[in-house]
Amino acid sequence: MESEQISDGPVQPAKARGRPFEPGQSGNPSGRPKGARNKTTIAVEALLDDEAEALTRKVIELALAGNMAAIRLCFERLLPPRRDRGVAFDLPKIESAADAFAASGAVLESCAAGNLSPGEAADVMELIKTHLRAIELRQIETGMAALERSQAALERSQKEKQP
Repeated sequence: MESEQISDGPVQPAKARGRPFEPGQSGNPSGRPKGARNKTTIAVEALLDDEAEALTRKVIELALAGNMAAIRLCFERLLPPRRDRGVAFDLPKIESAADAFAASGAVLESCAAGNLSPGEAADVMELIKTHLRAIELRQIETGMAALERSQAALERSQKEKQP
């Protein structure tokens, strides 16, 4: 059996696997240039460039013949997944809790009238809630600043009264 030797020298921490550089410090400080494309993507696009029209025609033929995968592919290209749409309705300016109450009423009315879906109304209500929270924080900061000013003025007046 071999004996293990213990060294009195300083212990070197092992580098974390997969993280050879400190955050923000790499072997290439300028990083990957904007717009740089993956070499594999470029190669695949070059291979498909000449055949794109023929492949598209074949997928359409398969879809017309009833191939469900081809139909799905065609519809995914024709009708991409729906993203959020902009909604237009009257929303009063929100500067206080009372204004937020009026705004939430406007959202509920628009939802009841069918101008907003329940999901869209919930998203707008969340925006109102976040905005109201920001207003409340501003009011708290303003109140704290006023209290600090009055406290400082009180302390100054007490120091002036002392002989």
